[in-house]
Amino acid sequence: MSTNLISAADPAPAGVDSTTSGHAAHGGEGLPKLALGAIGVVFGDIGTSPLYAFRETFAGHHKLDVDAFHIMGVCSLIFWSMLLVVTIQYVTIIMRADNKGEGGSLALLALISGRVKQIRWSRGIVLLGVFATALFYGDSMITPAVTVLGAVEGLAVAQPSLSHLVLPLSGLIIIALFVIQSKGTAKIGLFFGPVMLLYFVVIAALGIASIVKTPGVLWALSPHYAALFFVHDPLRAFLALGSVVLAVTGAEALYADMGHFGRNPIRVSWMFFVLPALMLNYMGQGALLFRDAGALESPFYKLAPAGWELPLVLIATAAAMIASQAVISGAFSVTQQAIQLGFMPRLRIEHTNAQTAGQIYIPLINWLLLTMVLLLVAFFRSSSNLTAAYGIAVTGAMLIDTCLLVVVLRRLWNWSVWAAAPLLAVFFLVDGAYFTANLTKIVSGGWFPLLAGFIIFTILTTWSKGRQLMIARMREGAMPIKVFIQSAASAATRVPGTAVFMTSTPEGVPHALLHNLKHNKVLHERIVLLTVKIVDEPYVAEGQRCYLEDLDHGFHRMVLKYGFIEEPDVPVALANVHRCGAEFRMMDTSFFLARQTLLPSSRPGMMIWREKLFAWLLRNAESAMEFFRLPTNRVVELGSQLEI
Repeated sequence: MSTNLISAADPAPAGVDSTTSGHAAHGGEGLPKLALGAIGVVFGDIGTSPLYAFRETFAGHHKLDVDAFHIMGVCSLIFWSMLLVVTIQYVTIIMRADNKGEGGSLALLALISGRVKQIRWSRGIVLLGVFATALFYGDSMITPAVTVLGAVEGLAVAQPSLSHLVLPLSGLIIIALFVIQSKGTAKIGLFFGPVMLLYFVVIAALGIASIVKTPGVLWALSPHYAALFFVHDPLRAFLALGSVVLAVTGAEALYADMGHFGRNPIRVSWMFFVLPALMLNYMGQGALLFRDAGALESPFYKLAPAGWELPLVLIATAAAMIASQAVISGAFSVTQQAIQLGFMPRLRIEHTNAQTAGQIYIPLINWLLLTMVLLLVAFFRSSSNLTAAYGIAVTGAMLIDTCLLVVVLRRLWNWSVWAAAPLLAVFFLVDGAYFTANLTKIVSGGWFPLLAGFIIFTILTTWSKGRQLMIARMREGAMPIKVFIQSAASAATRVPGTAVFMTSTPEGVPHALLHNLKHNKVLHERIVLLTVKIVDEPYVAEGQRCYLEDLDHGFHRMVLKYGFIEEPDVPVALANVHRCGAEFRMMDTSFFLARQTLLPSSRPGMMIWREKLFAWLLRNAESAMEFFRLPTNRVVELGSQLEI
């Protein structure tokens, strides 16, 4: 597999220096407003962890005795996990590795892929980044299921007679959540910040009320309680990490959503509001177990005073829906990036808000996610069962981010070995411990994200490798453009108008041009050989969008460059081109596309089953006409067969 990041419709990236930053979109907004928005969107996943994380550490797949020693040990582990993983690793270190303001595994992969020249290194980096993306899709399936179930299960605590409604009600909420995606979430998003603000205030207040009754639990902030846990009960402490890590699920979201709000608003929200609120609640749950070990059934909801359980269920359910919404929107964004970077076939992308480029909806991803989430709810039937599956996806992505951080520190920031090694050793020790602890849950449900991850990883790498092979085969028989122009320009009949031939490579003669000349025996007065390239940066400045070369005799070579989170719009781009003769008018312009039918062969490249998978993906990809927003009445598709 090559290390080039290419678009799904057009290949190899150009190393273009973009001056546009993802922060430009929110540069005029104040820090308080952005911090509030971050609370509403970024922290939904990690914010809903108190619903199940503390309970699962004691009552999950590796049970602990509810005594003072284990309560203090677990509280200490949760606090220091948040400090090391979220605050230091992600908020302080990894969030500095932004790609023009954008974060996330694919953005980081695009950032470092061009800086690492050794093939041995770069191949491994690309595979790691792609597998982290595959695990994210597994996380996108599990998060709505576990958060909504965890919230609605409070109904059984508030009204035990209604426990039979937990599963059907969870299913209805999940269905409603996915159905509204096509309508857009801009208006609903206005309420995200205030609702999550209320949620964090409520859980912090409940925690404080419990801590006041048992203030001794605050001594658990000392790291020596976590150390004592490992010294006196090492096996149980190690196994407990598999559930403690649930408290830091959503750390990757802080990094992935950085482009929406900026680094500083997320840091401010975390340090001064979200982290204190979460720790107060976890300490409050620990204090509650000191007083009443029977509260382990649901320590989150048992914190609420009598009669207040049902309002807490409503607030927690709203927070769970927001957490789910964030990960669903994240799946859409990651899919768009994967398409642009050449790891996924073209899919139909709809805009739900004309003013906001990031507000997109991908129908296929939406309905696939809904199907998988409902199957997870029906199969696992409780949040406790689902947490076994949850941990591996999260810890796997965290461990991969740490691997990518090695390249960032050494290659991008030029840290010395002596400076980077101690920090990386701590991160690898912590993330590796969490991941291996979760491997003990494979039989109990951890198999699901691994299976889903490997399936998605296979699809992503097959598409990337298949496109490279297809482009290579097309180049093998390509005629040099200069030779074609000299022989055809004077021989063929020229007709009025402009013909734009979309080609995946800026070298040689496009197949569609050869087929058109062969069958129609004419050439247009102006012929543009157009290639769209996706660069390794999120945005491309308008002044650097177009490269144009005059090839003589009415032939022009044009390259349009887009960032990996931008959406190509060829007619708009052509309207802004003023150096190619007369202005482009869509009514006088015809677009010619080549549509290949692949024939799997025994030629070296991929195994036959992967060639057949790639051919199937190609047949079901969205047409280039829709992807590039070409006018439907001005497009001509010419088919050809190709062996790979």
